[in-house]
Amino acid sequence: MADGSSPIITSRRNPRVVEARKLAQRKHRAQQGRFLVEGLQLLRMGVDAGARPREAFFCPELADDGPGREIADSLADVGADVLVVSPHVMSALAERDAPQGLVASFDTFGIELKAVAPHSGLPSVSSDGLVVVLDRLQDPGNLGTLIRTADAVGASAVALIEPSVDPFEPKAVRGSMGSVFTIPLIRADDVRPLFEWISALGLRAVAADAHEGEAWGDTALEGGVALVLGNEARGLSGDLATLIDARVRLPMAGGAESLNVAVAGGVLMYAWLRRRAVV
Repeated sequence: MADGSSPIITSRRNPRVVEARKLAQRKHRAQQGRFLVEGLQLLRMGVDAGARPREAFFCPELADDGPGREIADSLADVGADVLVVSPHVMSALAERDAPQGLVASFDTFGIELKAVAPHSGLPSVSSDGLVVVLDRLQDPGNLGTLIRTADAVGASAVALIEPSVDPFEPKAVRGSMGSVFTIPLIRADDVRPLFEWISALGLRAVAADAHEGEAWGDTALEGGVALVLGNEARGLSGDLATLIDARVRLPMAGGAESLNVAVAGGVLMYAWLRRRAVV
């Protein structure tokens, strides 16, 4: 099926190609319920994590003889419709300057946290675990990096307070380096059910702050924590102020007034991990 024996799609106007190219836009990802992924490592992680692929576009001329064909076969084995395309078509589907010859679409996923039955389907979190709460982030690179870091430290979930940048935006997916497939994503339009769930788990809501709170979080980041990271431009939103149990800050020894949210979040996540003393 990835052996080049199928009819080759040579036109960018092919309906399947046209619909796949639309997935670069959020409204079309929402309408189609899927997103496009390129990069052999990301595709392999998607398959290994049990994500559901819908279709794959495979260019034999651009794929490595080994890995590309192997991953195309594994996508087919779990249900993807593998379509063979020309290099001309692959260049239209891929964002990379040097495509690896394989892109695939996967169903979007995530847990919608609603006021009705707000805890239904949520992941289990231990009383000393970590949930990362992202307050209306707007930069896909920051989101992807934070999802990747949350996965690296063993966080139980990443919660996105809406309106948020789409975690399936191509730059966010690339920035996550595949972790978008492996860590549960929660999307919350209403903050109160989210923080009620956090409280019910026995986690303390600890917000990163550029100027206030305990330096390094020496005590605030012990035990079970929901680490709340604010919007890139505005910081923590006003509707969260009464829901926060503690604030932490990172010392600023130089002239900078603040840190990029992905950098600050990464430092604080590892500060939490260090206090767990599990690695």
